[in-house]
Amino acid sequence: MNYPGSRVLETARLTLRPFCAADAQQAFDNWMSDPLVTQYLTWAPHGDIAFTRRLLAAWEEEAKLDDVFHWAIVLRGSGEVVGDISVVSLDRRAESAQVGYCLCRRRWGRGIMTEALSAVIGYLFAAVGVWRIEGTYVADNAASGRVMEKCGMQREGVARQAWVLPSGERADLVHRAVLRGEWQRSRRGAARWVNLLWQAK
Repeated sequence: MNYPGSRVLETARLTLRPFCAADAQQAFDNWMSDPLVTQYLTWAPHGDIAFTRRLLAAWEEEAKLDDVFHWAIVLRGSGEVVGDISVVSLDRRAESAQVGYCLCRRRWGRGIMTEALSAVIGYLFAAVGVWRIEGTYVADNAASGRVMEKCGMQREGVARQAWVLPSGERADLVHRAVLRGEWQRSRRGAARWVNLLWQAK
């Protein structure tokens, strides 16, 4: 595996780049304070912009590390920061990465997360050299499952009551994954609308 860090990726509509502290206000307004965005995640919505500022300042420092893969999702036309996508865990021995993401509610249903996840999958396979990419989602969150399915991630099973929501309620967790060989066989069609740049900007 290689460790090129969070290089800037561009797709038809998006720029994926490392977070900086100056993104805090848009991140807070667009998704980090929204209970509908965070309802299936492990963290509660931010109630205070000061917390968001501290978090993004830490992410800006973290982005300097070569083995961190974490991007802000930015609309190319407006420069608005609308979401977050990252490798939430990396198993070097198994050459496996688990991805996670969230998106501003105003941008749901427009294919933005599918576009971002496709770019990250391509980067992790082609530039980082992972063998397997996996993701999980709460069973009730069908939209997240559709994003993974569109990106070629196959359903592998359900872990019953394996997830604890911010409310304390337990939920079933669906597992999906895609292997490098599967991506290599399908990437020509999957990437017909995506233009990925591997060079650092």
